[in-house]
Amino acid sequence: MELPKQLKGGLAVDDRGQVGFVNDFDFASVKRFYTVENHDRGFVRAWHAHKNESKYVMAVSGAAVIGAVKIDDWDNPSKELETHRFTLSANTPSVLYIPNGYANGFMSLTDDTKLMFFSSSKLDDSLGDDYRFDARLWDVWNIDER
Repeated sequence: MELPKQLKGGLAVDDRGQVGFVNDFDFASVKRFYTVENHDRGFVRAWHAHKNESKYVMAVSGAAVIGAVKIDDWDNPSKELETHRFTLSANTPSVLYIPNGYANGFMSLTDDTKLMFFSSSKLDDSLGDDYRFDARLWDVWNIDER
């Protein structure tokens, strides 16, 4: 079973400025991309799933908590499923891979959060492979104070 995986990137900084990169990201399976922004910090946009489509997510600006859950039953998924939680920030370049068969969602952590999604499916294929679940079915959105 494939698991979500964060591909770490980096920043190269010199007197001219900086270059952000994620050199381990391969665009071979990408068919399209789009950006998503929420109007408010703390807003949850979840859960969106596909049986066949995989996604890659990158923070273009700001930061977000991303959740991913492997779906066990497409009509009535268990509330007890294992959740995977990641934090993406434009200040630390990385790309999060979410395999097909997973639901995903995010919560904006900053006012300027903008995420770029890369999809393995064309839009027509994606629309026929679209599943939505309640935003709090798996609640990975709490921030623990430390």
